[in-house]
Amino acid sequence: MDPDSEISFDFSPFLCQYKSGRVVRHGSNATVPAGTDPLTGVVSKDIHVGAARARVYLPPAAGTAASPAKAKLPVIVYFHGGGFVVGSPADPSEHAYLNDLVARAGAIGVSVYYRLAPEHPLPAAYEDGWAAVRWAVTLGDGADPWLLDHADLSRVFLAGCSAGANLAHNMAVRASALPDGVCVRGLLAVHPYFNGTEAVGAEAASLGPGVREHMDRAWRFVCPGSVGLDDPLVNPFAADDDARAAVARIPCERVLVCAAEHDSRLKERALWYYRELKASGYAGEVELFESKGVGHAFHLGKLHSEEGVQLQQRTVAFIRK
Repeated sequence: MDPDSEISFDFSPFLCQYKSGRVVRHGSNATVPAGTDPLTGVVSKDIHVGAARARVYLPPAAGTAASPAKAKLPVIVYFHGGGFVVGSPADPSEHAYLNDLVARAGAIGVSVYYRLAPEHPLPAAYEDGWAAVRWAVTLGDGADPWLLDHADLSRVFLAGCSAGANLAHNMAVRASALPDGVCVRGLLAVHPYFNGTEAVGAEAASLGPGVREHMDRAWRFVCPGSVGLDDPLVNPFAADDDARAAVARIPCERVLVCAAEHDSRLKERALWYYRELKASGYAGEVELFESKGVGHAFHLGKLHSEEGVQLQQRTVAFIRK
């Protein structure tokens, strides 16, 4: 059989890799440029962050060049989802979500263009994420005017959805290495992508051995050489005592975990992460919000639905608290 047509790994709904090494991503490749959003008035720009890139968002509350407002604003460093293999800050739904979040929260947004597997296997995304976090909290290496004029480094938030929530969590684990004067107020994990070899909650009934085996293959696909689903990167509460202790020491004041009632594969992991973090010895506040009647990452396609607005309002309240 032709190796260019024989599938090596089917990572639906995201992509297929063929034995020749060819990768075909499913779905739309549509992107939207940075600029001024007509619905919210938020302005965005794409910038380089070392070897990586980010899309930075400034809310109308920050003022304009002609009429600047000098009030300092929270900074949200955000990571999109997509199983570490698809997605971008320029995706229309991600861009719309950030415009809405930044406008409602009155915050600066930094949405990260991290490199994608399998062409750039993990830990590439974590390296890019850390570079973006450090860039943001050093005010764009002291050279970004939006951050210099408006960023309040005592109110930094790490946020993400699905695989992006995994990235945000792992950035929080590293956050004790950030410069003095930076305060990570909160970690926002929306429908977080975590896993493990042992079932938690209702997973034993809802996810059979075949699903668990596929999840293990998918993780090894994006993170070759990994020990599997008990890798601390994807299972922060694995048996490794050092990894568990590192999670308990995350230097955030608060964590908000969001779950979706009909998220068949990841809801139980979100609830598990909430429970385990509370029991870990973590000294901050841990909050849980569950959206009813909806599935995984529903808000990206239903931003202005009743449930989407409720999730956004809960997120904004967390940031403004």
